[in-house]
Amino acid sequence: MRKIKLGTSDLEVPVVAVGCMRINQLQPKQAEQFVQTALELGANFFDHADIYGGGACEEIFAKAVHMNDDVREKIILQSKCGIREGRYDFSKEHILNAVDGSLKRLRTDYLDVLLLHRPDALVEPEEVAEAFDILQSTGKVKHFGVSNHKPMQIELLKKYVKQPILANQLQLSIMHANMIANGMHVNMLTDAAIDRDGSVLDYCRLHEITIQPWSPFLYGFFEGVFVGNEKFPTLNAKMDEIAARYGVTNTTIAIAWLLRHPAKMQPVIGTTNLQRLKDSLKAAEVNLTREEWYEIFLAAGYTLP
Repeated sequence: MRKIKLGTSDLEVPVVAVGCMRINQLQPKQAEQFVQTALELGANFFDHADIYGGGACEEIFAKAVHMNDDVREKIILQSKCGIREGRYDFSKEHILNAVDGSLKRLRTDYLDVLLLHRPDALVEPEEVAEAFDILQSTGKVKHFGVSNHKPMQIELLKKYVKQPILANQLQLSIMHANMIANGMHVNMLTDAAIDRDGSVLDYCRLHEITIQPWSPFLYGFFEGVFVGNEKFPTLNAKMDEIAARYGVTNTTIAIAWLLRHPAKMQPVIGTTNLQRLKDSLKAAEVNLTREEWYEIFLAAGYTLP
């Protein structure tokens, strides 16, 4: 599995991360097979969140991977915190308690990466800084990042937080790529020119923050999968054409399209289907040409000014 550095750190991670949001939908033997298959293919970076399955996903993963000291040294664990029922919470108390809960459920003493999950309107960055300092000094968290944050929200945190922000997990796919498309419609009076995220793509590249695209197969906000969807015949025909050229599936091409971007992204795949897992990981071996990347972009309905 091809690897990249996470942000400005020396932590080497696979270019594709395995999301565990739906692992609670599997039976114990299926979960074990899923995790072991990922490891066999070199995908040892697992993404969690304290809210996934109400915490059950972290517990199920720990059992599936047969967590012990030897196993722990071979995997990279990332989890997220900050979403609570009816609100977001970046208070010092909640961050510390959330991490302790994740560590207990994952049967480990530390997280490799902790992300703040969706911006808290009531965030007090001084409290976040205190929490991060405690987590780092106690060895409970090695590295830190955010999820679904725009540039100025990250800048606010950075004023107080001394640890580098290494990653920003953002929704991004071929059919949800405004952060890419709006950059090509500068000074145009079109909907495509609307910057909805504060130029977060360029910001992350400038500050060497790894973008982790989530829901790389979905369109809209959890509206469905675009791969193989009859709603998008032109896109799927183009993806099938290019997939045949490389001897892979269109699932592979959907991930390869993200990996082709020079931002050095790390897509987080959320499938629990073994074949789709394998197809997704194959994307690390496919390097689309500039022409193929743009052909897919245009087939998805985007335009060039």
